[in-house]
Amino acid sequence: MTLAQLGIGETATIIAIEGGRGLRQKLFLEGLFEGKAVRMVSNSDYGPVIVEVERSLVAIGRGMAQKIQVERC
Repeated sequence: MTLAQLGIGETATIIAIEGGRGLRQKLFLEGLFEGKAVRMVSNSDYGPVIVEVERSLVAIGRGMAQKIQVERC
């Protein structure tokens, strides 16, 4: 499943990022990479997806969130 499909309050682990080097680098700088646990904070139909990573909030676009494969914890 993708990060964009998680419900609010759900926790998951990132298992893969389907994108080029630029996308992977940008997400890495935000703390989002394979093996990292994330918790969904906000996931409405419009606007950014907001996740918590190590007590920090990270907002990313829905298109980016759809390229991040996760597994529920």
